[in-house]
Amino acid sequence: MYRKIIISVFVCLALLLVSNCGRRKNVGEHLMSCRFLFEQWTDTLSNDPAYVCAQVDSLLIHVKDSVVYYQALVLKSKAKMFMSEIDSAECLLDAISRFCSSHGDSGEKVWMLSADAANMRGNLYVRRAVYDSARDAFSNAYRLCEKAGGYDKLFDISLNLADSYVVEGEYDRGAFWYRKALRLADSLDLGDEYRFPVYYGLAQVNMNLRDFGRCDYFFDLAGKYYDRMKPYEKHIYLNNRGNSYYYREDYPSALAYFRRLLAFLSQYPEMKFERNLTMVNMGEVFLLMNETDSATYYLDRCYPYFREIGNTTALYYIDTQLIGLALKENNLALARKRLRDAVKPDFVDPNMLHIRNRYLQHYFEESGNFRQAYLYLKENNRIDDSIRNERVKMRTAMIALEYRQDSTLMEKEMLIQQNKNKVLRLNQWLYGGALVVLLAVMFGVFAFLYRKKKRLEKERNLQMSINSLRLANIRNRISPHFIFNVLNREMHLQRESEGDRYMKRLVKLIRRNLELADSLSVSLRDELDFVRTYIDLESATLQPDFVYTFDVDACIDTANVQIPSMLVQIPVENAIKHGLRGKPGRKRLCIRIVKEDESIMIAIRDNGGGFRNADSVMASSNGTGTGMKVITRTLQLLNAYNRFPIEMRIANIEIEHEAGCEVCFKIPVDYSFELKK
Repeated sequence: MYRKIIISVFVCLALLLVSNCGRRKNVGEHLMSCRFLFEQWTDTLSNDPAYVCAQVDSLLIHVKDSVVYYQALVLKSKAKMFMSEIDSAECLLDAISRFCSSHGDSGEKVWMLSADAANMRGNLYVRRAVYDSARDAFSNAYRLCEKAGGYDKLFDISLNLADSYVVEGEYDRGAFWYRKALRLADSLDLGDEYRFPVYYGLAQVNMNLRDFGRCDYFFDLAGKYYDRMKPYEKHIYLNNRGNSYYYREDYPSALAYFRRLLAFLSQYPEMKFERNLTMVNMGEVFLLMNETDSATYYLDRCYPYFREIGNTTALYYIDTQLIGLALKENNLALARKRLRDAVKPDFVDPNMLHIRNRYLQHYFEESGNFRQAYLYLKENNRIDDSIRNERVKMRTAMIALEYRQDSTLMEKEMLIQQNKNKVLRLNQWLYGGALVVLLAVMFGVFAFLYRKKKRLEKERNLQMSINSLRLANIRNRISPHFIFNVLNREMHLQRESEGDRYMKRLVKLIRRNLELADSLSVSLRDELDFVRTYIDLESATLQPDFVYTFDVDACIDTANVQIPSMLVQIPVENAIKHGLRGKPGRKRLCIRIVKEDESIMIAIRDNGGGFRNADSVMASSNGTGTGMKVITRTLQLLNAYNRFPIEMRIANIEIEHEAGCEVCFKIPVDYSFELKK
């Protein structure tokens, strides 16, 4: 529906153009202004011919007695053919022919119009089974199209000529025109999606020559583009493919294709001829499969249509099947009556004549007239020999034709190649100079990019060194206030042994801090040992209500797990310094380390009142203090060299009904601490 609306808009625009150009433009300009409109209608033709007829009628009143007017009549005649209104199509073609005869010397546009009309008249003769007239019309269309320079239409006319020769049994000539259509497709640069009519045409030729291997090869080539075929093209493809199995006497496969074709044609009521022809074929297959009821059903349905349009070829075929039906039912009187009333066309295809003779032989055998039955048997043997010899000659002619075409093509290719070689030799110096210039440019670009890469690499290494030095400098710093406080406290202790114990821990802490200062990462065991020493030193200032716990998952090998230096120490120091020190009542510090899937989770919790921000946040470059800024920047540097980063989260929590803070780290087990890409 959307497409029809768009086409209607184009119709209105075309009418405006035509009405304006009627006063100022010549015939050729009329045709150019409506060409796009005709292309749109042609695309719609096979799906909705009645709609195209209505649109053409709305245009005709604006372009009377002009090339555009009769070009529109050609399009309307095509629509009438699709609607099986043969007489109406013939009247339109007669009107076009009269116009072309009266303007025979008017130039290329009238010649092209005559070619279109001749091509359509050939299709009309095919529908009426007058094949010699159809061939003459197509030949005339080809000559006029060449004269008018309409090379884009020669491809379709060549196909029609090939089909007409094949129907008359001249398979070598048919193959010649199919291959000529392929050469035209090459010259017009048409893709394979436009060549499938040639493929199923060549398949039909090989089917009639009983070369079923090549027949299936070409059918398979055409079948790749089945979805792109128009309805009438799908009819040709499915009908001929069914016939190929009929000639192989594979009647179930033939019947499957004919049933598929009949179901498809039921979607297009206007395709009466194609639908009734399919029922004729189905009647023949059912007859050969001895399903006489089904054969009778389909033959009775299609006979009135062909009698109405006067198609003697189809009527001869149906009469032959009806005679066969009467013989299969042992009704000699009915067979005699049908033989007497059968149509007698001017030309009978040898294959059909062979079938008729076979039934007549059977008829005379049942009647007891064996002499006459023998004569029909003898005639069929003669036809078999003639057809067999004709097929051999046709196949030989086709092979010779292919050889001549291939030889001609090879000679042309050799001549073209020789000319190319001459041009190549004449311009060799130019190609060589261009190659040298290109190589010089490529070398210059490569050298520039290489130097740029080296410079960037030096800058990156320098920046990494600066960052490492900064991190080492930061890690080397331990709170001076903490050291002096502990020393002052120890100097005022009265018990010397107790003072020695604290002094030893302080010395251990300072020494351990210096050892870890040069490392970007440490083992989890060393970090926890450092943190325990730190907490033991600070616990004296937090007593008597300070309690801390370490909860480490038993499945974690702390000696083989690497973490960034001071990852646990800094949050613990923040918890004691900013949360627990000076807090009245119970003071709780908990360090929990567990393994979750492919990560190590480290959580540091305290009940020191939390931090100022009330919501859970992801740590950013601002941090929560100097120590947390160190951690944040360290993780940013390390995460830049890892696919899966270390995640850090700081949140306010509740511990034993008191506000607290939790710092969490999620460390992937395969985390790398090497600062290189």
